[in-house]
Amino acid sequence: MTQATLSPLDTTGSETLVKLPVQAPKADIGTSPLIARLVNAFHATWVDESNIAAWSAEGGDRVVLFAGDPVQFPQGMDVAVVLPELQRALNNCFQIGVVERDKEAALARRYGSQRWPTLLFLRDGKYVTTLSGMHDWEDFLREMQQALAMPTSRAPIAVMGPAASDSACH
Repeated sequence: MTQATLSPLDTTGSETLVKLPVQAPKADIGTSPLIARLVNAFHATWVDESNIAAWSAEGGDRVVLFAGDPVQFPQGMDVAVVLPELQRALNNCFQIGVVERDKEAALARRYGSQRWPTLLFLRDGKYVTTLSGMHDWEDFLREMQQALAMPTSRAPIAVMGPAASDSACH
């Protein structure tokens, strides 16, 4: 049996079945089941350095989860659980992307992110902002609304490595 749903465009009341595209889960054993659930149950997209530009340029608001190591940053799993609820509360006004654990650091550097968990906001292929950490529901909802209302901007440059610790600027 194939996965199907009633088409939202069907206004006649007849049952029109539309096959939904389902993205295959990554076989990486390092992928958390909660992260894979975002793809399998909530239609999130796996993104990495090779496809994030094209995916984000498809239009509209996009939110990418950098969950981090679940042992070191357990709040990342909390954000993975809450993110679809935030999407629903905000009228599905954004698409969700997730990054495989082993590809997070490189992609996070590209967008100047240095904290986990982090949500990266993109719009029409451009950087908007990031939101780090786990928050109480009302705070999270407000912060998400504010981030989604911000204009696009230039991604910050992440300062990393030994040179960053020698800097007098903090």
